[in-house]
Amino acid sequence: MLQGGLILASLAIVATVTLIIVNSIPSPRPGPRNMLSDGITIGANFEAVSTPALEAGDEPVETEQAPDSDAIAIEIYADYLCPACAVFAETNDERVSTLLEQGAVTVEIHPLAIFDGRSVGTNYSTRAANAAACVANYSPNSFFQFNRLMFANQPPEQEKGLTDDELVAITEEADVSRAAVIRTCIEDLRFESWVEAATERATVERDLLDDSGQAIFVNGERYQGALDDATAFAQFTAGADAAASSQKSAASPSPAP
Repeated sequence: MLQGGLILASLAIVATVTLIIVNSIPSPRPGPRNMLSDGITIGANFEAVSTPALEAGDEPVETEQAPDSDAIAIEIYADYLCPACAVFAETNDERVSTLLEQGAVTVEIHPLAIFDGRSVGTNYSTRAANAAACVANYSPNSFFQFNRLMFANQPPEQEKGLTDDELVAITEEADVSRAAVIRTCIEDLRFESWVEAATERATVERDLLDDSGQAIFVNGERYQGALDDATAFAQFTAGADAAASSQKSAASPSPAP
């Protein structure tokens, strides 16, 4: 009886410990709304393309341009602690903003977290990407301005990075709607599991990033020019636009005589 009691007690302890461990592991959550592709697409007048959330465990759905669209598709993968990413943003954001106002381009932005090891234990890259996901989810039309401000206020590497309060202040400067909900989302790291999964998909599964820590595509073609040369990027964008126009012309049927 004593042995049997000890066995039962041991099994009960094991079951209890197992239950505690299982309950302490956060279950994967859906990604943010408007980021079904793991990125948010900004169109004319800085309005975001609305999409449902990516369910946990699902593969992202690639963004497709509308067949009748003449807009140039710019796609950017970046970490908010990446110095090269900030250089590219500072160099090109003004022109890209003008093109967005005109409806001449769409910009799809994929926030990543690859430089967590450069923020002395605060996981700034993950916290920053989570903040971006919060804005995309609750105030998508403010995202482009938020993205610009994040790079304009980029902290130095090998320091703690911005605090949650400072991230919240940037969302408020970007004039987000639902500011209180976004604050809670930032403080709770609501999209942490999505940030981790999206980063792995971009860096491990697709191996997209170059040595600078980011990747930039225009109409599907990788930009490999200087990140601090606005003229080079403008020429590359114009060349991609001309190539797309040529392909459309070639694909169009000849008019009947």
